[in-house]
Amino acid sequence: MTDFSFLTAGRIVFGRGVAEQAIPRALQFGHRVLLVRGRSVVWVDHVTERLVAQGADVVPIFSSGEPDLPALETALATGRAAACDVVIAVGGGAVIDLGKALAALLPGEGSVLDHLEGVGHAKPLTAAPLPFIAVPTTAGTGAEVTKNAVITVPDAGRKVSLRDDRMLPDLALIDPALTDHAPRAQTLASGLDALTQVIEPYLSRRANPLTDALCTAAIPQGAAALARLAAQEDRAARDAMAFVSLSGGLTLANAGLGAVHGLAGVLGGRLGAPHGLICGRLLGPVMVANRAALSHLGMEVSRFDAVARWMAEGMEHDPNRLFHDWSALLDGWQVPGLSDWVASDVCLESIAEEAATSSSMKGNPCALSTATLVEVLQAAL
Repeated sequence: MTDFSFLTAGRIVFGRGVAEQAIPRALQFGHRVLLVRGRSVVWVDHVTERLVAQGADVVPIFSSGEPDLPALETALATGRAAACDVVIAVGGGAVIDLGKALAALLPGEGSVLDHLEGVGHAKPLTAAPLPFIAVPTTAGTGAEVTKNAVITVPDAGRKVSLRDDRMLPDLALIDPALTDHAPRAQTLASGLDALTQVIEPYLSRRANPLTDALCTAAIPQGAAALARLAAQEDRAARDAMAFVSLSGGLTLANAGLGAVHGLAGVLGGRLGAPHGLICGRLLGPVMVANRAALSHLGMEVSRFDAVARWMAEGMEHDPNRLFHDWSALLDGWQVPGLSDWVASDVCLESIAEEAATSSSMKGNPCALSTATLVEVLQAAL
C-alpha cells in the first residue's frame, strides 16, 4: 500500500443546529470579530445580534460573487484597520474562501500578490493566520475543510490559489439547516460541484483508502439527493448533500481532483460563469474522455463503471448511457448551459493548453491530449 497522510480541519462539527456554536467559540478567541457574509443569509443577522449582545465588536465584510483580487485587497484594508482578533465566514464557498484569505493575510504585511500562486510570488505566509470559523450555507465546494482560497485575478483572466497548511479553519460548523430552501438554481449548481468533488478524488491517481471510504459513501448519496432536490425541496436530501460537500472538501484536499477542475479553473477565470455550473457541464464529457483513454491504454476502468452504476441508480438512468446522456439530463433539470458566457472568438486550444498545466490536472487518472481536452470543451459548451 502507498504511504499517505490525511489532512483535516482543526475541528469539524456536523448536524442541524450546530451553527450556534460559532458564537461562543468566536468569543473564546477575542471580541473584535471580522464577519464575512453573503448578503442574503438571514441567519447572519442573528449571529451579529448575539455577538453584539455579548460585548463583541463586529466588523462586517459583505461578499458578492466569487472573490477577486480587488475585493480581497479592499477587505484586507478594512480588516487591518479594525485590528480584528477572529474571522467568521458564513456563506457559500466564495464567502468562505474570502474569509479564509483574510484570516491568513491579516496578521502579515505586504501585498496579496506576494502570496498568490501563478500570478504572484507564492511566498509563504509571514505570520500564522487569525483564528477562523467557517459556517457554510451551501452544499458545494467543501471550502470549510481545505487549506487554500481561490481568488480571481481579473487582469490575468485567471483563478489562482492562496495556499498554506495553516489556512485550514480552526472550526468548521456544517449545519444542513442553513441550506434549507436555498434557490433551486443555486442548489443544483453547487450540488454538481459537490458531486464532482467526490467523483474526481475517487478516480484520482492519488486516491487512498481513507478518501475511498468517504467517496464510496458520498457518491451514491449525492446522486440520489441531487435528483430529489431537482424535483422538490427535501430535508433529508439537504442533509445528504451537506455530507457530500464536506466529504468532497476532505477528499480533494487529500487525493486531488482531475480534468473537470483543471478545465473549470481556466474557464471560470475567462468566462465568469459560476464554478458549479461549469463543473456540472464538464463532468459528463470528462468522464467519457477519461474512460475511453484508459480503455485505449488497456488500463483498469472498474472505478469508472462503479461511479456510473452508483449514480445511475440514484438518478434512475442506464449506467452504460449516463455520462453520454449527461448534457440532456442537465437540460431536463433546467440547468443552464454555458453558451451565454462563451464569446464567439474564444480559443479552446489555449484554454486546453493552460488547463493541462494546472495543479488539478495532476490528479487526473491519465494524461489527456490537448486535442481530447478541446473535444471535451466542445461537448460541454
